Amino acid sequence: MKTFSAKASEVPRQWWLIDAKDQVLGSVAVRAANLLRGKEKPIFTPHVDTGDFVIVINAEKVRLTGKKEESKTYTSFSGYVGGHKSESARSRRVRHPELLIERAVRGMIPHNRLGRAVYRKLKVYRGESHPHAAQQPHAVTLA
Repeated sequence: MKTFSAKASEVPRQWWLIDAKDQVLGSVAVRAANLLRGKEKPIFTPHVDTGDFVIVINAEKVRLTGKKEESKTYTSFSGYVGGHKSESARSRRVRHPELLIERAVRGMIPHNRLGRAVYRKLKVYRGESHPHAAQQPHAVTLA
């Protein structure tokens, strides 16, 4: 019996739609990351991109538990002297709410070439509307 190994060019791709309204950020990110990697497919191969496309809507209405809205900070460093920047989850939600979900999902996928290819299939939108109606995405229910 031969070991099966999926080929990225032969993997059937689907489109999934996740509504983040009143959902916990971590739950949305875990579900999106698993769909992006293809972990729920029987043909999952760890070193091949076997995942699907994921659309996340209502990113501004995602929920954070506990005191994370005020205490969670996102930091960045430009590489220059004095280039450290820090902002809370609340201010990031006001400025660019898509980054909350994008950063959470990015931390859950591999940090290599495969992860970058997988990450490009994630589409996150602030409100209800998205330009991917032609792809006929299937709705995902979060338990």
